[in-house]
Amino acid sequence: MNSDSGHIGLEDFATSAAASATPSAPAGAPPPDDKDPTTVGTSQMEAVYDIPVKITAVIGTATMPVSQLLRLGRGAVVELNRKLGEAVDIYANNRLIARGEVVVVDDNHIGVTMTEILSASPTPTAQG
Repeated sequence: MNSDSGHIGLEDFATSAAASATPSAPAGAPPPDDKDPTTVGTSQMEAVYDIPVKITAVIGTATMPVSQLLRLGRGAVVELNRKLGEAVDIYANNRLIARGEVVVVDDNHIGVTMTEILSASPTPTAQG
């Protein structure tokens, strides 16, 4: 997990986008000014919409010595640290953002339903 204080989390983008979203103008209202802060934020947000984000769903983890890893063969079962039905962790670019449940999307694919969106935690700042 990355705790660099210079990075902005997804929650910060969502908050910024919600705060800078342009409300619909009432009938007869003058057109929005180009220097209006609510329209500037929206155009800045559009610049990040096409940036790829790697989404990872972790169903569990296991730790074992290399000797045991080398003995694994086809059909071997690795016991994970989670129980059946327990929530999976969902990461965006290696940052935990949510928890969810595994679901069947169609006959050949699985997906994850987000059941809990994690709130932004303050990142520690270096003081010196």
